[in-house]
Amino acid sequence: MSTARLAAASAPSRPMAFFALTKPDVSFLVVMTTLAGYALGTTGPLDWLRMTQTVVGTTFVAAGASTLNQYLERESDAHMRRTAARPLPSGALTPPEALWFGVGLAVTGLIQLLLTTNLFATLLAAATCVTYLGLYTPLKKRTTLSTLVGAFPGAVPPLIGWVAARGRLDPGAWVLFAVLFLWQFPHFHAIAWMYREDYGRAGIRMLPVVDPEGSKTFTQILVCAAALIPVSLLAAVTGLAGVRYFFGALVLGMMLVEVCLWAAARKTNVRAKWLMHATVLHLPLLLGLMMLDKFSR
Repeated sequence: MSTARLAAASAPSRPMAFFALTKPDVSFLVVMTTLAGYALGTTGPLDWLRMTQTVVGTTFVAAGASTLNQYLERESDAHMRRTAARPLPSGALTPPEALWFGVGLAVTGLIQLLLTTNLFATLLAAATCVTYLGLYTPLKKRTTLSTLVGAFPGAVPPLIGWVAARGRLDPGAWVLFAVLFLWQFPHFHAIAWMYREDYGRAGIRMLPVVDPEGSKTFTQILVCAAALIPVSLLAAVTGLAGVRYFFGALVLGMMLVEVCLWAAARKTNVRAKWLMHATVLHLPLLLGLMMLDKFSR
């Protein structure tokens, strides 16, 4: 059966199609990192209502950006087995529906942030959306540096949470930004390695597409995973977390590097998938340990 026929056969219902446009997995990452940024940036008792409002607004903006990303990449998605069943390539929704849905989500999120947090947090969210759609998305077909460019807006959600809680950016906020920035390389390169043939068919120049042997891809994975160890330990140095976090983060970082070394030794899709799962576990454990350390002192 052709890719088009497979997509049509597995097309979701309309409500689920709109939900799929928001990329729920990406939205979960935004929820987790925004919440961590707010909780770690707060001084005094935690304001649960304001934190919830911050997370909701940021998630709406991220969902809108994800929807608009699918609108812009609908032709590329149709050429990839992994994405052919998405709402636009499958025909479950029309491009205008996706366009207005995405715009509505993003605008709603920005208004929510403006009314419930502050202007600084709102501007950060708007800049993230514009950078993601205006720079990262078009660069994916032009250069392998798109992953580097996309890592900047991808690391902003904890800054939004921090600014919503504190009204300014402090060294601790930049530690969170750096952690998330470096974490994205082993995570997304592992995914790109698994689907490199798909990306190649769609003309998307992810690093594994132009690096068939994987030497550059896995070198970047290892370098960023190794750099993540001292950067994550800075949370203890800056006072964001304490000694318990320091040793826990050290162990987590060394474990992630070990998985990266194991994946680099064979460079198979199976090992890349295990690496992807390892990164998915690493980030919430690290942030959870950071928050546990702060609120248990």
